[in-house]
Amino acid sequence: MTNARSSRRPRITRSAVATSAALSVLALGACGTDDNGGGGTGDGDSTLSVTASFYPMAFLAERVGGDHVDVTTLTSPGVDPHDLELSPRQIGALGESDAILYIAGLQPAVDDAIEQSGVEHVAEVMSFVNTAPETEGDDDHDHGGEDHDHADEDDHGHDHGGEDHDHADEDDHGHDHGGDDHDHDHADEDDHGHDGHHHDHDHGDGDPHLWLDPLTFAVAADGVADTLAEADPDNAEDYRKNAADLADELRALDEEFEEGLANRETDTIITTHAAFGYLAERYGLREEAIAGLDPESEPSGARMRELHDVAERDEVTTVFFEVLASDAMAATLAEDLGLETDVLDPVEGITDASRGDDYFAVMRANLEALQKALRTEA
Repeated sequence: MTNARSSRRPRITRSAVATSAALSVLALGACGTDDNGGGGTGDGDSTLSVTASFYPMAFLAERVGGDHVDVTTLTSPGVDPHDLELSPRQIGALGESDAILYIAGLQPAVDDAIEQSGVEHVAEVMSFVNTAPETEGDDDHDHGGEDHDHADEDDHGHDHGGEDHDHADEDDHGHDHGGDDHDHDHADEDDHGHDGHHHDHDHGDGDPHLWLDPLTFAVAADGVADTLAEADPDNAEDYRKNAADLADELRALDEEFEEGLANRETDTIITTHAAFGYLAERYGLREEAIAGLDPESEPSGARMRELHDVAERDEVTTVFFEVLASDAMAATLAEDLGLETDVLDPVEGITDASRGDDYFAVMRANLEALQKALRTEA
């Protein structure tokens, strides 16, 4: 005999079905994502998911994005960005971003992952600024101090040799870089010293370390603000205000470098790898790198002999090495020449060994190291 109680089905009323359907519609609406694929734009109160390739890009994203962004950095502290390999999990998460910030060519693994990600709002930060300073190979250096005529340079008229720099479209500081003829006339720029344009160019083998020039970094911040504003129009005004505030701080840092590097006894710096082209160009220095753009590349014997001559000729006192790369080459050269060693940080990442806990602190530590090495007047 069947138990009538156990076989009885619960009775569902028509009104209950209608209520359930309505709740389902509301739930679907609440769980839906926007067209950007990251879930975080469109209502002013939500958070934009931003992925940055390494520290300088994360710094830009956090400062420009402010409270409106949640920033993930692909390169962990202490990892040389040039050597980054992405895990399958990182590659998968990249596709869920609302926006991505990176520099093309610096990290090939990142370039490949971004190409496959399908993310709409991607900021290739180098595209926001002028053409990168050219970096020559180990065996093709011009050290004679002649005038460098770069006929095919960017529209800023940059001369990358450290001598006659006619920066026709640069900032309005009118800077004089320690005895060289540097005429900075930024006639076409806005009130912040920016030219207001995004420049297309071929990166080639140029130096990607744009953030080491504070004024160029300020231009990049404007471009990042534009990208975040496109991804999150409701907060566009905040992004642009944050970028303007950051630009003010970067201009103040530029003034510190201008004043701090005046009245120096030499213009030459010897570095482990060619990371400081932007900094050298901005302040009229001449960078002599032991290796090229790759910090792990081995210099030729001819290059090492050449650096001996450079150090003697230009009365160099210091060979600079970096926090995230081996100091073996710098130490060897310094020992051979009886020179000191010191840190000049390309600010590619912040670790416990860094001389500061953020971009500004490390850059000011770099300024102190340069002042000592170049023998500036107090």
